[in-house]
Amino acid sequence: MSVPNDPSDSTESSGGAAKVPSRTRKRFPGISSRAYEHPADRSALVALRKLTGFDTAFKVLSGLLPERSLRLLFLSDSVRVSEQQFAHLHTMLLDACYILDLEKVPSMYVTQDPQPNAMCIGMDAPIIVVTTGLVELLDEEEMRAVVGHEVGHALSGHAVYRTILLFLTNLAVRVTWIPLGNLAILAIVTALREWFRKSELSADRAGLLVGQDLQASMRGLMKIAGGNHLHEMNVDAFLQQADEYEAAGDLRDSVLKIMNVLPRSHPFTTVRAAELKKWAASRDYQRLMDGHYPRRSEDKDTSVYDSFKESANHYAENVKTSKDPLMGLIRDISTGAGDIGGKLRNKFTGPGGTQTTTKERPADGTQDGAENGPESGQEDGPRAE
Repeated sequence: MSVPNDPSDSTESSGGAAKVPSRTRKRFPGISSRAYEHPADRSALVALRKLTGFDTAFKVLSGLLPERSLRLLFLSDSVRVSEQQFAHLHTMLLDACYILDLEKVPSMYVTQDPQPNAMCIGMDAPIIVVTTGLVELLDEEEMRAVVGHEVGHALSGHAVYRTILLFLTNLAVRVTWIPLGNLAILAIVTALREWFRKSELSADRAGLLVGQDLQASMRGLMKIAGGNHLHEMNVDAFLQQADEYEAAGDLRDSVLKIMNVLPRSHPFTTVRAAELKKWAASRDYQRLMDGHYPRRSEDKDTSVYDSFKESANHYAENVKTSKDPLMGLIRDISTGAGDIGGKLRNKFTGPGGTQTTTKERPADGTQDGAENGPESGQEDGPRAE
C-alpha cells in the first residue's frame, strides 16, 4: 500500500512547514519486525520469545529495574513531544507508527544534551528519547529516518533488552568489590552489547523503511560521524572508509578492531552506512518493498531452528566474503589451506614483512651469486615459500 503522507492528511505544522514528504511511500500493514531484523538479532529474539516463562521472568525483573524512576525523570526534566511541543517530531512519530503499523504510539521526549543521540527504553512500554544535539544536527528527512529507527526498536521489542543492558552496565560498576561478581556481569554485558550492535543494524533498516530515502539515511550517519558539515563530506568517500576499515592492516589490526568495538553499544558509523546500503541493494529489501514480507500474525509459528540456521549462514557468508585479515585466516584454515605457519606469519606482519626468504641452492651445486654476478642480469633461483 502506498501513502503520500500520515493519517492526519495535514500539510501544515507550527511554522507552516510540510509535516510529511510529498512523495509517495509504501506502508506495511501487519509487518513483523522479522522482515527487517539482522539475522543475528532475529535469531536471539525468536529464541527469547519462544522461551517458556520468559515474559513472567521479565515482569518480575521489571520490579527491580528503575523504570519508574526513568519515566519520572524524563517527565520532570525533559520536553514531552506532542501537538503542542515539538509538533514536527510528533507528526514524524505518528507517521513512522503508521508506516510500520505500530498501533500503540510510544511516548517521546526531547532532552537537553549537546551530544547527538537517541534511544528507546522501557520494560512495560517503550519510551523514545532524543537529544537536542540530534534535533539541531539533522534536517527533516534525516530526522525522519532516526524516528523510524527508534520506532523499529519499539516494534522489535528491543527496548526491554536495552533497559536491562543499561541496568547491568551500571550494576557492574557497583559490584566491583565482589570477587568475580564484576566479571560475571561483564560477561553478560559483553554478550548483550554484541546482540545490541546487531539490533542497531536492524533499526537502521526500519528507519529506511519509514523514510524510504537512502540518501537521507546516509547523510544522517555522516553527520553523526562528522557534524553538520555536509558541504565538506561525500557519501561515496564515506563508504570507502568502511571498505578500508574492513580490509586494512594485518591480524594485529583485526584484534584492535575487536577491542575497540567491545565497549560500544553501536557499530561504527561507516560500518552502519555500508551495511544499510548493502541491504537496500538486496533482493530481500526489494521483495519487502513489493509487499512480500512476514506478518506479525505468523510470529508464533516461527522456527527457532530456522532462525539460528539463517544466522549461522549469515556469519558463514560474512567469513567467506570479508576482507578482514582475521576472517581471511579463518577462511584459509577452514578450507584446509597448507602452510598455516606461513599464513599466520604473513597475517601478523603483512605480506613481504620483515622476515627474510631463503633461496634454493642451484641444481648444479654452485653457491648463489658465484656464477651469476650482478653483471650477468640473470635472476636468482626460485624462492622457497
